[in-house]
Amino acid sequence: MSKLNSLEDLLAEEIKDLYSAETQLVKALPKMAKAASDANLAAAFTGHLEETKGHVGRLEEVADLLGITPGGKTCKAMKGLVEEGAETIAEKGDPSLKDLALITAAQKVEHYEISGYGSAKALAARLGLKDVVKLLQTTENEEGAADKKLTSIAESLYSAVLETSQS
Repeated sequence: MSKLNSLEDLLAEEIKDLYSAETQLVKALPKMAKAASDANLAAAFTGHLEETKGHVGRLEEVADLLGITPGGKTCKAMKGLVEEGAETIAEKGDPSLKDLALITAAQKVEHYEISGYGSAKALAARLGLKDVVKLLQTTENEEGAADKKLTSIAESLYSAVLETSQS
């Protein structure tokens, strides 16, 4: 267990948490892409996997700027979210509804990440770490864009599900 004696300590812990979260996602996203029946959703997961690998690299850069090692911590929240995603992957039933459930699971992840990056960015800003703020902002923007893309795909799937149920 680490000690929190300063804002720098807190920022270091947040970066380690985000690093763990992102590395867990690098393993989970291919499984979500494979489970998706909608081609746009599968492509979104695959595209976000590449972005997520970039997020890991950016966090390594942040850790380097802070003089810390990014590993050594497990993000328990992401572990739980990934487990929920695995349960969704195992679900049986209508493929469009399963895709909507996958989107729901993925958006929970995105919202967790957006809040984590926002908090870390605020700490870095308070500490005057402009280079760190810029790196974290870039990733936060990408997470927000991924969330919006998932919403757009969900909207098209809702329409398809409603049309099918009304037939």
